[in-house]
Amino acid sequence: HQRMWDNRQTQRVYDAFVDIWDRTDLWVTIDRANLNPPRQGDVPAEGFIHWDVNTAQRPLPIGVQGVLSLAPQDAETGGFQAVPWLFQHFDDWVADQPDDRDPLMPDATGLVRENIEMAPGDLLIFNSLLAHGVRPNTSKDRVRLAQYISMQPAEPENAAERAERIRLWKEIEPPNRPDFPGDPRGWEKAHQTPADLTPLGRRLLGLDDW
Repeated sequence: HQRMWDNRQTQRVYDAFVDIWDRTDLWVTIDRANLNPPRQGDVPAEGFIHWDVNTAQRPLPIGVQGVLSLAPQDAETGGFQAVPWLFQHFDDWVADQPDDRDPLMPDATGLVRENIEMAPGDLLIFNSLLAHGVRPNTSKDRVRLAQYISMQPAEPENAAERAERIRLWKEIEPPNRPDFPGDPRGWEKAHQTPADLTPLGRRLLGLDDW
């Protein structure tokens, strides 16, 4: 959607990731927004904790992720939560885990979760090795709405990846991943045109070189 690309190509968002990576040639992730309505039925009170990277990989992957708040996230609406202790003590913790542990879903039993309240426009950037999740929305009639935005060093030499990124933007399709099913109605593809990109946005996509 145009508004999602407007957020991705915002100068201040880009500048934040430039500061983190200490380089200017970045590509933005083509990620989604997350909407959490008030929970209904039997939902775990604490929500689930996970990693989006494989923590069994050696050396451990290096990366950052970002969450842009689009609506107030507080104690009622739920939102970002993390387990800082697990990040700080990962080597000691993993040494005591079974060989067949889930590298994407840690056993967070007994570990303290920290909830982060965010105002609209707040951008939270965190290390990908920080176990995190979304706590349930316990409000009566409010939603938690956020957009996932991150950036990493560009890979212009990866022609296949570059072509696929451009295709997703041009054909208005979600990434081909099981956790990115997209809208089954195909509404975006039927009703929208490719988002307008600024000169910065064209570079962040890979359409233009840095």
